Amino acid sequence: MKILVTGGAGFIGSAFVRTTLALDPASRIVNLDKLTYAGNLENLSLVEGNPQQRDRYRFVKGDICDASLLEKLLDEEQPDAIVHFAAESHVDRSIHAPTPVFDTNLRGTFTLLEAIRARPVKRFVHISTDEVYGSLPAPAEADEQYPLRTSSPYSAAKAGSDLLALSYFTTYKLPVLVTRASNNYGPYHFPEKLIPLMITNAFDNVPLPVYGDGRQIRDWLYVEDHCAGIRAVLNQGREGEIYNIGGNRSLENIEVVRRILEGAGRPESLIKYVTDRPGHDVRYAITSEKLERETGWAPLMSFEQGLEKTIQWYRDNQAWVARVKSGAYMQFYELNYSSRT
Repeated sequence: MKILVTGGAGFIGSAFVRTTLALDPASRIVNLDKLTYAGNLENLSLVEGNPQQRDRYRFVKGDICDASLLEKLLDEEQPDAIVHFAAESHVDRSIHAPTPVFDTNLRGTFTLLEAIRARPVKRFVHISTDEVYGSLPAPAEADEQYPLRTSSPYSAAKAGSDLLALSYFTTYKLPVLVTRASNNYGPYHFPEKLIPLMITNAFDNVPLPVYGDGRQIRDWLYVEDHCAGIRAVLNQGREGEIYNIGGNRSLENIEVVRRILEGAGRPESLIKYVTDRPGHDVRYAITSEKLERETGWAPLMSFEQGLEKTIQWYRDNQAWVARVKSGAYMQFYELNYSSRT
């Protein structure tokens, strides 16, 4: 299968590229990425350095909002499938500056759908998030029919792009499938999200900023388990359907932070509670029963083992962290947290 991956230099997209090329020697991947702040070609150095994989891989720098580029690329490559990761994905950034979120997540998805309407593919997998369901009261778990109740510009833009993609299945019969995953973690994660931020701050011996009381609950999914779930949907999912992909491991944020400090060998005195962010959802929870029933997929990595592997990766790759946490990263960090102290 030849797959066009959008946003394949980001955290989850690059993991999908690496694992798919490694597991399927017949696959070929074309990676279209704009290389915004979180896109990093270093995430794919293992592919570039592997002669058996780099011959089946092509990188194209470009924006999914560029219709002429998409049309040219689809004509050149004629992919069997598209897996659409490209998105602005940080809630805090969407609160500070909503425009890029709606440009990429909505207009970009629309531009991509219009391109494949004229140049059909066999599969279009749209990658989304459990945040579209909003905050759920315990013990409820959202299935794929659960109402959408977004709380941030980011989640609203993702919900809108989900519905847009599904409308192209209903109206134009495009082979659309939508996945909604819980919080991912693992190697190469840009250190603005909870787990990589706390790990890298812990190693730097600087305060770990925890929003509010830290008792927000998230379900954690190791990134390679997520990629396996996406491949299950790509190969076995039913067109026009939504599939939740969850890790089946819910924890309060403060518990995750404490485990990170323990794994990094740092004291809990580094925890610094800061003013909560606006509209912060208290609890996310989804069920993956549909995906498990239809494809046999299940998460394999325990949170304890996955967190240990993740901490060790950041310990071993502090040069990567130093390059990422420079310049513009620190400017946004100061913007986001200086007013919360």
